[in-house]
Amino acid sequence: MTLKKPSVVVTRKLPKVVEGRMKELFDVILNINDIPYSPSQLKSVLERCDVLVPTLTDKLDDKLLASSQNTVKLIANFGNGTDHIDIHAAHDSGIIVTNTPDVLTSDTADIAMALIISVPRRLVEGAKMVAKNQFEEWKPTHMLGGRLSGKSLGIVGMGRVGFAVAKRAHSFGINIHYHNRRRLVKDIEDEAGASYWDSLDEMLTNMDIISIHCPYNQDTKHLISESRMKLIKKNAYIINVSRADIIDENALIGMLENGRIAGAGLDVFEHYPSVNRRLKDLKNVILLPHMSSATLESRIEMGEKVIINIKTFIDGHRPPNRVISA
Repeated sequence: MTLKKPSVVVTRKLPKVVEGRMKELFDVILNINDIPYSPSQLKSVLERCDVLVPTLTDKLDDKLLASSQNTVKLIANFGNGTDHIDIHAAHDSGIIVTNTPDVLTSDTADIAMALIISVPRRLVEGAKMVAKNQFEEWKPTHMLGGRLSGKSLGIVGMGRVGFAVAKRAHSFGINIHYHNRRRLVKDIEDEAGASYWDSLDEMLTNMDIISIHCPYNQDTKHLISESRMKLIKKNAYIINVSRADIIDENALIGMLENGRIAGAGLDVFEHYPSVNRRLKDLKNVILLPHMSSATLESRIEMGEKVIINIKTFIDGHRPPNRVISA
């Protein structure tokens, strides 16, 4: 399908350079106030645009996508994850869906590594102490944390981000272990110094730090369940910059409150954007505002991929980042 200048609706505010390029190329409606669209607003734009550029804050379910009134032909998602879009419903309605892969790997891995360092070493707790004028003098037993070198890191999901985290952690002298649906080839394992565990339960039992990097789907919902968390050592830490629903959050909170797990670093929350008050009250947890991919460089690269997907589509060709299945 070839469209001369398609009507494009962007649901959230993007970097100025991305919005500027879109205005040059498309008949675009931007979200100047950056207020998330309501379901009724999404319904309205789906019925009057050729291309929708949503983000993870836009839930596009089967009811919205199956409407016979829709004019949208392409959903060019601004982001890699598409679990907020009913891909099957979109395909059934003849709507192509694209995403922006291979952009966020380095930035996400950096934040995961930052949490791997910060949680055991109590960096945020120490910074707050200084800010509140609670630091009086150095003491030999003051703010003792855990050494990283020699510890065992268990990576759940050794995709692009998991592998990038493994390489970073390996350079800190951390022993790398991983569980994956499929074992990686030996050359890749050797590059990260990683050991494979076929059994997730056995790996969890033996790790000092566990970092979650698997995709979210029906098979991984609450993959780290209460029963699995009971396998984890009391002096171990959990890091999650992936998807919140992979961990049973209520069970995790209970384990942290009862001292069954030493601490956690979380960039995602099961009831996003709400954050459980019990989590906020814990001293052994670092909570970040879903910022693992939040660099200007990544957002611009994501915008460039969105533009390429739209331009390729309107020129009558197959978009390079087409999502085949959810």
